[in-house]
Amino acid sequence: MAPYISRDRASIFVLLASLVLPLILLDYSSSVLFASAKFPKSKDADLLEFALNLEYLEAEFFLFGALGHGLDVVAPNLTGGGPLPIGAKKVELDSLTNDVILQFAFQEVGHLRFSIKSKVRGFPRPLLDLSSKSFAKLMDNAFGKPLVPPFDPYANSLNFIIASYVIPYVGLTGYVGANRLLSATSRELVPPYGVAVEEFTNRISILRSKLGIRGLKDEDIIVPTGLGAEGRVKGNILAGDVNSLAYSRTPEERLRIIYGSGDEHVHGGFYPKGESGHIAQSYLK
Repeated sequence: MAPYISRDRASIFVLLASLVLPLILLDYSSSVLFASAKFPKSKDADLLEFALNLEYLEAEFFLFGALGHGLDVVAPNLTGGGPLPIGAKKVELDSLTNDVILQFAFQEVGHLRFSIKSKVRGFPRPLLDLSSKSFAKLMDNAFGKPLVPPFDPYANSLNFIIASYVIPYVGLTGYVGANRLLSATSRELVPPYGVAVEEFTNRISILRSKLGIRGLKDEDIIVPTGLGAEGRVKGNILAGDVNSLAYSRTPEERLRIIYGSGDEHVHGGFYPKGESGHIAQSYLK
């Protein structure tokens, strides 16, 4: 007889397992990208450096969420002396979620080490705003009104996973275009808002498309059948066009979204002083 797994634990397990798929795609695409840049030309090096901004963001967010500390403890040689992240902290995650998030964290550390030490010169860790206030502002924008109480990514496992939908997704679509499957809990309500997980992810997706400006490059975890793969399914693990080809985002689009400003020239959001590297800095001059 198979071991009994409670519905709540099963939902979290499937939800977390679904997060692994886009990260596997990211790992594969990163390997291809890095392999093709063994001796990167100037433009290639700029693109690789541009990606480091999100690697820093994801590494710190996941490390703090699982461990309560970040790169300064785990891999201080990778910080380049950059400033400590603002507001990042440990979450009282359930054991399963903590284990998976920690795996994500160390994967990002590996990406940083490989990139900085092997491929590009890199730059000091940029100033990151991972505070509850930063996430709350984003969620308020997504819902078009202030949430009461303000959304706190560090409140519990579910909130942290919803916040994880926000951060890696932008980087993933920048690499290969992948979506987050949260359908296991899509109809469950997020306390204390009385709003389903599906509604959160849908509003986040709409906001990203709006900020990116270049049309629809973001989709919810559940879509009308006509918008699903081959027009046959409602589940939407991977966002794609009519041919199920992954969406891609330009550097300009990614900056508009991650700054939360809709303008690649106006920094803010998770990067109070803007991203680092030639590409990002060229828009701030």
